[in-house]
Amino acid sequence: MFFFQIFNQHNAEAPNLEQAFHRMAQMEPNLDHDIPWFLLPSYWAKMVVALISFLCFANSYDGDFVFDDSEAIINNKDLRAETPLGDLWYHDFWGSKLSSNTSHKSYRPLTVLTFRMNYFFAGGFYPVGFHVINIILHCTISVLMVDVFSILLGGLQFSNKGRRLNLAPKSSLLAALLFAVHPVHTECVAGIVGRADLLCALFFLLSFLGYCKAFRENKEGHTFSVFWVLVSVVLGAIAMLCKEQGITILGLNAVFDALVINKINLLELIRKLLYKDKSLENAGLLRKGLLFRITLLMCGGASILYIRWRIMGTGPPAFTEVDNPASFADSLFVRAINYNYYYSLNAWLLLCPWWLCFDWSMGCIPLIKSVSDWRIIALAALWFCLIGLMCQALCSEDSHKRRILTLGLGFLIIPFLPASNLFFRVGFVVAERVIYLPSIGYCILFTYGFSLLSKQAKKKKILAVAVLGVLLVNVMRCALRSSQWRSEEQLFRSALSVCPLNAKVHYNVGKNLADKGNQSAAIKYYREAVRLNPKYVHAMNNLGNILKERNELHEAEELLSLAVQIQPDFAAAWMNLGIVQNSLRRFEEAEQSYWTAIKHRKKYPDCYYNLGRLYADLNRHIDALNAWRNATVLKPEHSLAWNNMIILLDNTGNLAQAEAVGREALELIPNDHSLMFSLANVLGKSQKYKESEALFLKAIKANPNAASYHGNLAALASTMARVFVYGTLKKGQPNYKHMINTAKGLAKFQGRGRTAEKYPLVIAGKYNIPYMLNIPGTGHHIAGEIYSVDEQMLRFLDEFEGCPDMYQRTLMRIQVVEWEGKGGAGEADGELECFVYSTATYPPEWLGLPYHDSYDSSGKHGLAYVLRESRE
Repeated sequence: MFFFQIFNQHNAEAPNLEQAFHRMAQMEPNLDHDIPWFLLPSYWAKMVVALISFLCFANSYDGDFVFDDSEAIINNKDLRAETPLGDLWYHDFWGSKLSSNTSHKSYRPLTVLTFRMNYFFAGGFYPVGFHVINIILHCTISVLMVDVFSILLGGLQFSNKGRRLNLAPKSSLLAALLFAVHPVHTECVAGIVGRADLLCALFFLLSFLGYCKAFRENKEGHTFSVFWVLVSVVLGAIAMLCKEQGITILGLNAVFDALVINKINLLELIRKLLYKDKSLENAGLLRKGLLFRITLLMCGGASILYIRWRIMGTGPPAFTEVDNPASFADSLFVRAINYNYYYSLNAWLLLCPWWLCFDWSMGCIPLIKSVSDWRIIALAALWFCLIGLMCQALCSEDSHKRRILTLGLGFLIIPFLPASNLFFRVGFVVAERVIYLPSIGYCILFTYGFSLLSKQAKKKKILAVAVLGVLLVNVMRCALRSSQWRSEEQLFRSALSVCPLNAKVHYNVGKNLADKGNQSAAIKYYREAVRLNPKYVHAMNNLGNILKERNELHEAEELLSLAVQIQPDFAAAWMNLGIVQNSLRRFEEAEQSYWTAIKHRKKYPDCYYNLGRLYADLNRHIDALNAWRNATVLKPEHSLAWNNMIILLDNTGNLAQAEAVGREALELIPNDHSLMFSLANVLGKSQKYKESEALFLKAIKANPNAASYHGNLAALASTMARVFVYGTLKKGQPNYKHMINTAKGLAKFQGRGRTAEKYPLVIAGKYNIPYMLNIPGTGHHIAGEIYSVDEQMLRFLDEFEGCPDMYQRTLMRIQVVEWEGKGGAGEADGELECFVYSTATYPPEWLGLPYHDSYDSSGKHGLAYVLRESRE
């Protein structure tokens, strides 16, 4: 490996550098000297952190897909095998093309790739696997934090064998525990979409540890590895491909290099720069390689950002005022005041993570519009604390204090910058997930503050117990909050007490209730959402839909008309307005609304479907078929559109075209029972009874409770011919094989019976063939089997029986003895009319043969039937 020497070799003869490092560490201030905390070996410290972080979020493992999971996972086509893997690099986090104007521009292909792997290995959308990976990731990150905090709090020192020394084992354990159990992390861990933050944090930390690995102390002095600096840049790029915040690690690596590796006093450096002090030449920046490493980090970061910009395109993401109202304020003063208030709220969530909410937008935090607003106190308190910490970080004579405070502030502020609205508008007001990484800085500052208090306190054990209490309360809060993330109902309802003014919270509670069929309760929450935000078009649209279903058409029309007036390009509202107008029989207005929806959303299969229904009501059959065909082109799995096409073609007598459409639909959606049913009806009318019956039975198996399926199968059975067989075609007899040969047609066993009248049954001829003589009133009630046969099988039986020369097929009354047929008209004591193959053309001597009441080729009569292929 290529190393740069960065100072003289005056320690080359040191006999035991490891001992020297320990002595040097003891001479420097150390947080562990003052902290009354547990001292555990590194392995056990990591095991404790892993176990406790697991316990905090373990109860989320079997939660549902909730909130944003639906769009990012369930509705994201990038997770499915039919989407090429290469498309992930050109799509945003939600599966939309980055080049699209509607794209969120959140570029996280590696996170989406892990979702796709979850989907592949689980064989579908099973949330357990997704949740387990999130929990494992948080545990892994928490364990890595032990090493990270040992460097940030204790400094970077190596033994003579190149092994890094942990000079702050107690404080690093405390800080790692604080991080592991912080309740604000629940959204990232229990919400599957939070994996973006978890993966970003994982590679963020690996990049930092990789950068630290670039530095060594050996017998020749301090060195650094260009290779590990470059590895750190690559890991930073990977972090950014998981979530945008990842790029900030490169800036933090530079800060760490300056403060820890080069031990630069920022205030002193600023003074020298201002006064052009010539001693800067001796500052060692060039000699120690700092400028070279900073250049590598800057070039790497600039390259990553440029590639990201090229992929994303030049257009920024489009957000609405309800997403981030402060960013739309006309006054710079109002924007600045509210941004700073948002920062104070994020700081408060780190300090007191008790009031947590899945969404803080849409009126949850009203805008501050004047300095008389009492909330100004919050941002004043924030800046009072920050300025105080910054002054200590810059001006303190204690280099150890300067280093820790600067690193704490750096890790608190720098990862938060992409969410700060300073560089670009973001699509949220407050988001708990974005302070996953900044909480590292909070943990550093908390641990340092605890050490200062412990140093001054006489009863240190009380402080230790207090900190243990904080950890325990956080563990319980994490468990409680994780349980709330297990289902949408619990999650949404938990937000009502935190953000009662948030229209989106009421909207989501209403939507959840509507999905469960509780429309009355849903209406209440939708109305409250509209009251809180009179321009909330999505709430108006959903409320209008429910009112439409309850036949409250006029109010539904008012709401939907208002929604499209507020947002003229709201395609879904236009479509729903068209449905209402159609129900009100205002067909021209409905058609216009549908076409307006399609104008604003070109690929809108549901709207084409509803347009087709309108045309069908107006008997514009060709237009209806074209609209439904457009729906299936845009969405090949649109079952309703396919079904309506089949039914319309069936009803208009176009059976061949209906059959073709039905077969095309089942190729695309092979398990749709409604399509099976519709095609079975068409096939039955086309006298393709065998296929029709098979489809009916398949549809009934898929949906056994559909009464119409059973009824139509019965109707099909009634359209098939019934045949009564008494001889060699019965079960167990020589020619039964023909009855089950589907190549010759369909024969469905229905039951057993006997002739209602007596007939002679004789075995005659040199081949011992059974004949029923058509002489009613003579002989016996002959036993046999009843079959339903299709037209093809009936033709075969006519040919097989030599009809009409050898046998004549005639209708006879058959008394049912045992009935197994499904949907037939037979009963155990009923009678049916069946075709029977009997003969009226027979030699007179046959009348003198023995009469039988049942035929069996192997019976006691000893006249075994001779198969045709065995005859001479």
